[in-house]
Amino acid sequence: MSVAHPEDAEIRAVYAEYLDGWNAHSAARQAATLTDDADVVGFDGTQHHGRLQFAADLRRIFADHSPPPYVAAVRSVRAMGEDTAVLVATAGMPGSDGALHPDLLAVHTVVLVKDGRRWKIAVFAATPASRTTTLDVVEVLAGQLS
Repeated sequence: MSVAHPEDAEIRAVYAEYLDGWNAHSAARQAATLTDDADVVGFDGTQHHGRLQFAADLRRIFADHSPPPYVAAVRSVRAMGEDTAVLVATAGMPGSDGALHPDLLAVHTVVLVKDGRRWKIAVFAATPASRTTTLDVVEVLAGQLS
């Protein structure tokens, strides 16, 4: 069993802001949560290196698409050193019918570093989770959609 991180709320807030940026279709807002040299791997395996590349790539996506919003359930936040933490969450997106579909579920593994007084995302990886997600997590996420 892992012990709660002493700055759990601040770390969760950075992750929430990252998702809020996606939900608002704001590349700038999402990118603001990243370190300058962040690595981001999307659900489809798309890789972005660096905050500026990430922002440019997301601006192109949001210009041509209106992707569904994220809902997420943070599963854990733990320290990996004095200024490093790992957050693990299960996230989903509703399908075109508004229902949460198992094939749109992902595990988000997020490595955050403390940059001065603020936490920033250094690594963000989204891994498809449709075959491994437990029913309780699907129910939590589905509840967030109502």
